[in-house]
Amino acid sequence: MNLRQLRYFCEVVDAGNANTAAHKLFVAPTAISMQMSQLENQLGGKLFDRSSRPMALTPLGRFVYPKAKELLADAGRLVEEAKGIASGNLGWLSIGFTRSTIFSVVPDAVREMKSAFPKVQIDLVEILTEHQAEGIRKGVIHIGVSRTIGEFEAEPDLAYTPLFKEALIAAIPMHHPLAARKSLKASDLDEMPFISYPKDPHSNFSKLSLGLLEAAGAKPRVGYEAKEIHTALGLVAAGLGATLVGKTVAVNNRTDVCFLPIRGARMTAKVFAVHKRDEQSRLTDAFLKIIQEQSARRL
Repeated sequence: MNLRQLRYFCEVVDAGNANTAAHKLFVAPTAISMQMSQLENQLGGKLFDRSSRPMALTPLGRFVYPKAKELLADAGRLVEEAKGIASGNLGWLSIGFTRSTIFSVVPDAVREMKSAFPKVQIDLVEILTEHQAEGIRKGVIHIGVSRTIGEFEAEPDLAYTPLFKEALIAAIPMHHPLAARKSLKASDLDEMPFISYPKDPHSNFSKLSLGLLEAAGAKPRVGYEAKEIHTALGLVAAGLGATLVGKTVAVNNRTDVCFLPIRGARMTAKVFAVHKRDEQSRLTDAFLKIIQEQSARRL
């Protein structure tokens, strides 16, 4: 199957018959027939009921048609965007982010970047901190926004720019008796199961979170493992336990979850940007400056 076959097929459907489609495409009707036959052979069935006049789509044809239109539209956008980037009229910036940062600096920074560079194609890729270095090296992302607890091992080929530090706070069910308090001790969280996240063999975030609670005098017991922070907060809202989140996560977040500071505990997370050390990129540098300024305004 190729784009020409799909284009000819869609044109026949839109035109109502092969002769009109051939005229619009400036090809011979026999070329249309040949391409349709090849496409049907590849798909293993007939696309048109040729016994009817005008030709009607078979069930297979009705299934293929909208998907073929979508593929052709995507291919057209790809060509136009690629031409724009190649000519210098457009740019492309892929930003990786760990999901918790979508609650803080990422949306505002992306919005400002889009305003400053309206012709730049900006892609957002959700990717854990532990996978961002590999994503940068492979070209999947140009810059990553990461979050860590404690120390982390810097890669020599990457540059790390601190953005801000924030306290880790407790997220507990809104209807739990502890929600009436203004703050908690770490050991207060022992009253309910701990909801760890993210559930990824390469992530240390959950392990380090539990370690911080233990260092503060708690004895957390993991009751649930959530794939990501939104699921973890959903489990909290359902009354199934408690978890830890960055303070910025509490801003404009769920109203069925209570966010409380933890007294006497030194629990902080660091948010930073990471990109290739020796690679010059106007767009990466521009976004880095924007997100640094956005972060400074939050301090």
